[in-house]
Amino acid sequence: MCRGVIYLDKRCDLASMPNIIYILADDMGYGDLNCFNECSKIKTTYLDQLASEGMRFTDAHSSSAVCTPSRYSILTGRYNWRSRLKKGVLGGYSPALIEPGRLTLASMLKERGYSTFCIGKWHLGMNWTRLFEAEEKVGFGAIDGIDYNAPIEMGPVDFGFDYFYGISASLDMPPYVYIENNRCTQIPAHDTEGCEGKAFWRKGPTAPDFKHREVLPHLTEKVLGILNDGIEQPFFLYFSLPAPHTPILPTEEYIGKTGTNDYGDFVLMCDDMIGRVLKCLKENGLYENTLVVFTSDNGCSPMADYDELLRFGHNPSYIFRGYKADIYEGGHRVPLIVRWPGKIKPGSICKELVCLVDFMATIAEIVGYDLPYNAAEDSISNLQLWLGSELSKPFRDSIVHHSFDGSFSIRKNSWKLELCPGSGGWSYPKPGEEPDDYPPVQLYDLSMDISERKNLYDKYPDIAKELFSLLLQYVRNGRSTPGIPVMNNDEILLKDFINIFNY
Repeated sequence: MCRGVIYLDKRCDLASMPNIIYILADDMGYGDLNCFNECSKIKTTYLDQLASEGMRFTDAHSSSAVCTPSRYSILTGRYNWRSRLKKGVLGGYSPALIEPGRLTLASMLKERGYSTFCIGKWHLGMNWTRLFEAEEKVGFGAIDGIDYNAPIEMGPVDFGFDYFYGISASLDMPPYVYIENNRCTQIPAHDTEGCEGKAFWRKGPTAPDFKHREVLPHLTEKVLGILNDGIEQPFFLYFSLPAPHTPILPTEEYIGKTGTNDYGDFVLMCDDMIGRVLKCLKENGLYENTLVVFTSDNGCSPMADYDELLRFGHNPSYIFRGYKADIYEGGHRVPLIVRWPGKIKPGSICKELVCLVDFMATIAEIVGYDLPYNAAEDSISNLQLWLGSELSKPFRDSIVHHSFDGSFSIRKNSWKLELCPGSGGWSYPKPGEEPDDYPPVQLYDLSMDISERKNLYDKYPDIAKELFSLLLQYVRNGRSTPGIPVMNNDEILLKDFINIFNY
């Protein structure tokens, strides 16, 4: 059984399909961009220009408040908590998270004739060859017994990408090696000592050609090289920046340029790297036939030093409560810009509720791909929004959020139910540190209380129960879109909340 509306005739030739570049920042806040926050102290020139040429979304969300799960949802069109990962993130040596045989954005486009590239941070696990079994010494730290000469299995090239060049996980997680397709470009020759503060990274094996401060510009050069080498069209290029995540390491030419701190300067550097990619598209005659997406995998990390940034008058979370890892809006409301010449009206703004999980169904509709019932189970095509079609009702009236500790939240229209007494992440009140008199769940009306300060759970228990019922339906069906029910990878425990709501 297939589903979905087809926008392009399946018989159309490849020349009629757009090239696609998906640029994913790592831990960049909604409030960091001028085009989303006029009070931003960071002059994001190129991203602002991208927004002026396309559409920006003011109510867009990652599926999770941390990076691995968000990336899973972007590339599979499926909520992250349906996978085996129920909380937290993976490390640099973690086994592959995407299930064997699962359709991905890349494999779908490859079937439709696209050449597919992944440059940058993967962070979805890959299967390293081990000489013997060994545990991580410290959380996300180095592992002994890895055969760095052996091919790596279940990485990007096994999930639809023709070519991969990048790093296995976050830039603060070993191993510190570049990987090309399924092999390390150089073998680790020494251990790099760990670093603290904004430039934080963990101790671990490091290849001779790997220097943390050079990674972002080096990966950008790889993208430029692909575009300059006569790339086969149509193409899909997934450029997953390792920044402005820790280690926060702007190069010398950007230090001090924003008048904030190193984080602000690093955001400026990211904007400039993106500007170089956009310029390269123009120079190669690719700009007008390329659909460009920019977004972030979650909110800004507290490692950016919010107190210091606030003293400079800059708030990466804009007007929202919380930051990366939290169930609050600051954890998962992200900047989203889409530019598609001739299709998307320049300078347009969309206020509809959307999720990054929606990208797969949207692209499927554009390229004429019938999604099977057991793929992209939570993805809804946003094409009507992109094209500026008039809507008779809210486009996506509900969305499920997920925090670092695995706490759930469900939003329907302006109501948001959070299944935890606190942040579910890293801001106050952290899990286990909530005051004793806090209710077990939170209910907010975002139309009246966008900062999530007035818990209405006691006042509107029926609304809370209705939202929980909808979440339970999505969990039990294995999908939130219409279609045949499917299985989640593992049991999703909502037992305590079933008792709370007497369901």
